[in-house]
Order: sequence, then structure tokens, then C-alpha cells
Amino acid sequence: MLAAPIRAAIDFALPPRCPACGAIVSADGSFCEPCWSKLDFIAGPACAGCGLPFELDRGEDALCAACLAEPPAHDGVRAAVAYGPAARAVVLKLKHGGRIGMARVIGRYLARLALAEPGALLVPVPLHRWRIWRRGFNQSALLARDVARRTGLETRADLIERRKRTPMLGGLGRTARARTLRGAFAVPSEKKAALKGRTVLLVDDVYTSGATAGACAKALKRAGAARVVVLCWARVLQDRVDDPAGMRDGSD
Repeated sequence: MLAAPIRAAIDFALPPRCPACGAIVSADGSFCEPCWSKLDFIAGPACAGCGLPFELDRGEDALCAACLAEPPAHDGVRAAVAYGPAARAVVLKLKHGGRIGMARVIGRYLARLALAEPGALLVPVPLHRWRIWRRGFNQSALLARDVARRTGLETRADLIERRKRTPMLGGLGRTARARTLRGAFAVPSEKKAALKGRTVLLVDDVYTSGATAGACAKALKRAGAARVVVLCWARVLQDRVDDPAGMRDGSD
């Protein structure tokens, strides 16, 4: 009986705000109308390798030119939105602003995508221990935990380690990114049994070139994973936005 009045009092004192711009909205986690209109949800035909949207349906297993030339190590990308101003604002608040509540906002959209892989194992992209120490958390682990809570899927943050401290990858080309990440990820030998024959949903915030996802996928597959599908909030479409250093795939 007291729940509704208490909730009303809290909303009056601390009204819900848009995750992107901070405008007052009707419910927690809801975007205001202008920011909602800026979210470009990814749906429809896309490259089976990297998730790049196609204008026309080329078939379920069709690959883009880049993936035909160099097939990715992972088995597809499931992204909620294209990287843009509103999507970027949410990531900035989570990743660099310490607003860990943004993980719940993003997790709602990732959970819908995760349900397409029933029985999959959620594995967050790991951070180097020094970066976790400085930031205080791994944003990908927070996302994986929220998706697990919403879907009932198992999440394991201990199956893959980042053993090599790498610099920010923003501004580097595909070859330079891959070279920088060589040997950065590994699965401890005692953890391999948990991966054997499993489909892994590799959870991250933003997918850019696929260098980080590819390096993780190689390590997970060497350890016995059957498939590795990337699950992320935003996917960069190179023809729509610039690549600000430190905000994209591999920035950690």
C-alpha cells in the first residue's frame, strides 16, 4: 500500500531522466523523444560475419566485401543500434562517467538479442587489471550481468583474461590493431572445460573494426568454444560517423 506513494515521492524529488541527454522523462530508462529519434536500431538483412547492414537481402549467410576478403574469427555480430550521438552519450556515461546504471539501460536491449541464442554462455570482453583498478569496473561485465539477470543465461567473467596491457586503439588501422592485440587474450587451462562445445555470446559495448572481438574469439575457440557471437550495444558504420579515439572497439 505504501509502495505507490513512496515511488511518487521519489519521482518528484528525483525524476527519471533520459539516459542520453538528461531531460526529464516518464519512466526510468526511457529516452526522450529527440534522443529516441536519434537511435538507429539495427534490423533487417546484414552481413553474417560482421553485422554490417545491407540495403537488400542477399541471403542469410551473405558476407560483405571485407568479410569475404578476410573472414572474421567470430561467428556474427548482434548489435542493438548503429553508433551515433545518442548511443555514444550512453556509452560515455557508463564507460568514462562512472554511471553504472547505464548498464541496465543497455542490458534491456541486449537481452532481446541474446534470446536468439538459447543456452549460450555470456562472456564479457575482459579489461587489463590495471584498467579495472583505475576505472573501478569492467563495463562489459556489468552488461553481461544485466543480460544474465533478464534472460537466465549463464555469465562467466573468469573464462578469458587480458594478459597484455595494450594502448588505446583509436586511430589505428585494421592491421595495426590486430598486431597490437596479438597475444593479449588467453583462456586459463583450468577454465577450458567450461567452454567445450559451447556457444559464447561475447559481450562488449561498441563494435568498430572487430579487432578486439576477433582476438577474443580466437582465444575462446582455441580453448574449445564451438561458436563465438558478438553481442554489443552499438556497431560503428564507417560511412556515418567518425572514429573518436578511445570510444570504440578495442579502446580498452
